[in-house]
Amino acid sequence: MRHIVFLDTTLRDGEQTPGVHINRGGKLEIARVLEKLGVDIIEAGFPAASQGDFRCVEEISRNVRKPVICALARCVEDDVKAAAEALKDAEKKRLNLFIATSPIHMEHKLRMTPEQVLKRAGDCLSLACRLFDDVEFSCEDATRSDPDFLVKIFDIAVAAGAKTINIPDTVGYASPAEFGELVRYIRRNVKGADSVAVSSHCHNDLGMAAANALAAIENGADQVECTINGVGERAGNAALEEIAMALRTRADHYGCEIGLDTTVLTRISRLVSSLYGVTVPVNKPIVGANCFAHESGIHQHGMMMDRRTYEIMTPESVGLTAENFVMGKLSGRHAFAKRLTELGYTTLSADAVTQCFARFKSYADKKNVTDDDIMAIVNEYLDSQTQIYRLVNFQIQSGSSGRAMAMVTLAAGDGEMSEAAIGDGPIDAAFNAVHRLSGATDISLDEFEIKAVTEGTDALGEARVKLTVDGGVYTGRSVSPDIIESCIRAYVNALNKWAGTGGEG
Repeated sequence: MRHIVFLDTTLRDGEQTPGVHINRGGKLEIARVLEKLGVDIIEAGFPAASQGDFRCVEEISRNVRKPVICALARCVEDDVKAAAEALKDAEKKRLNLFIATSPIHMEHKLRMTPEQVLKRAGDCLSLACRLFDDVEFSCEDATRSDPDFLVKIFDIAVAAGAKTINIPDTVGYASPAEFGELVRYIRRNVKGADSVAVSSHCHNDLGMAAANALAAIENGADQVECTINGVGERAGNAALEEIAMALRTRADHYGCEIGLDTTVLTRISRLVSSLYGVTVPVNKPIVGANCFAHESGIHQHGMMMDRRTYEIMTPESVGLTAENFVMGKLSGRHAFAKRLTELGYTTLSADAVTQCFARFKSYADKKNVTDDDIMAIVNEYLDSQTQIYRLVNFQIQSGSSGRAMAMVTLAAGDGEMSEAAIGDGPIDAAFNAVHRLSGATDISLDEFEIKAVTEGTDALGEARVKLTVDGGVYTGRSVSPDIIESCIRAYVNALNKWAGTGGEG
C-alpha cells in the first residue's frame, strides 16, 4: 500500500486564520502534540515574515525531533537564508520554496513576466538546494495557472534537486475532478516526476478542500498539506482529521496507509480550538460534538442493536473516550498534572503546573471546573509569561447615567502605581486607566472579544484583546469569573508583550 505523507501547516497557514494570534509557548504545545499524532512534517512558520515567526521556528526546531521541521520561503534570497538560520538546530529539516504562477498573480502581484518568474525560481532553487538537502517547491495559485507553464517550472525544480513538487489550490477554486486531472497531468509530463513526491495544498473556499486532497491522492499525489480543524486563511485549509479518517475508514477504496495515531485527533482538535480561539462547529466531521450523538429514535434503536448501523468509525478511533474522574475542589496536583497531559499540554514546567493548579483550585472552590475551563486557565498562563505589569486591584463606578470611572492599580518592579480614568462604560474606563499607566504614546484597540468558556451563571469569562501599540500588534487573553477583571488582565497581558520587547502578538 502507498504511504501518504502528512504535512501539517496548522502553525503556519493555520495561524493566518483571521483574528488568530498565538505565542511561542502555545505553538510549541501544538507542535508537541502534532509529534505525538505522528505527522511526517510540521510546517512551523515563515521565518522571514517576522522576528516572532523566526523565533517560533527556531524553538520548535530545537525541541521537536521526530517529524521533519519545515519553513516557508518566497523565491527571495533573504527568505531562504532566514529559513536556513531558523532551522539550523532541526534534526530533520525542509525548505518550502514558493512563487506565484497564475497569470493574475504574476501580472498584478509579482509584476513579473512568465520568463522572469522562471528565472527567479531557477536562481532561488539553486541557492535552496545548496543550503538544504530537502527542498519542496510550490506554485502558488497553481489551479488558475497554465498547466504547461506549471510543467516548465516544475521541470526546473526537479532538475535543480527539489524532492517534492507541490500543487496548491490557493483560493479553493478547483473541483475534485479538475484537481485530480491536474495532478495526473503533472505526474505524466514533468521530467523526473517519478523520482519526486507530488503534494497537494487545498483551500476550502468552495467547501471542497478535503475532497480535492483525496482526489489528488487518487491521481498519484504522495503528500497532503492540511491543518487541524481545517483552520487557515479565509475559509481555511483541508482538514487533517477528515483526510486521515477518510483514508483509514475507506482503505478499501483508496488503498493507502497513513502513519498517524488517530486516537490523538480529538485531543489536538480541542487544543488547537482553545489556543486559536476558533470554535469547532458541533456538526464538524470527525471532531464535532455531534459526530457520535444520536437523537432519532430509529437511529437509537439501531445503535442499541449494533453500533455499525449508524457509525462507520468508532469514537475510540479518534480518541473520544469517557473520562475516568472529575476534576474538582478535592482534586490533587498529580491528578491535575495528569489531566493537563491528557489535554495536550506536555511542555509545561513544574512551576507552570503549580501556578495553573493554584488558579484551578481558586475556581474549583466556587464552581464545577470543566476541561474547557482548565484549558482556558493554561492558555492564559501561556499568554502572560512577560510580567512587566501585574494587576493588583481595580474599582469601578458605573451606572445608567453619566460616564463610568475606573481606578486601576498595577504592580511594576518593586512598586505599585494607580491611575483613574473615565470611559464609555466600565471596561472602556478601565482600559483608559491601564493605557495611562503603561506610558505608551499610541494605543488602539483593534479587536475585543468576551465569551463564556462554558454554560451557566458560574462560567469563567474569557476576554481577548488585540492592540496596536506604537506600530506593533500585540494580543492578550485572560479568564476570570469576573468579566471586568478578565478584560483588564487581558489588556495588561497584551501590554506586557509590548513592554517586554521580546513578546510577539
